Amino acid sequence: MFIARINVTLKESVLDPQGNTVKGTLRELGENSVQDVRVGKYIEVKLDSPDLASAQKDVERLCEKLLVNHVIETYRSEIVPA
Repeated sequence: MFIARINVTLKESVLDPQGNTVKGTLRELGENSVQDVRVGKYIEVKLDSPDLASAQKDVERLCEKLLVNHVIETYRSEIVPA
């Protein structure tokens, strides 16, 4: 059993209105050191894969099929034993 921790973010070339809103609000709160904010999503999946290599292939397949919109998003993942 493995746990996949997947972080999905917008590609740098894609505007991030949610990130801009967060950045603006932080600045209104006096947090002037914040230069940029990008908002993404975190997905955690438990996998019943026999080994790490299979788990990595499973994560790639899941991200290709559903979890990531490859036109505007990119992802990175970490897989650990459960």
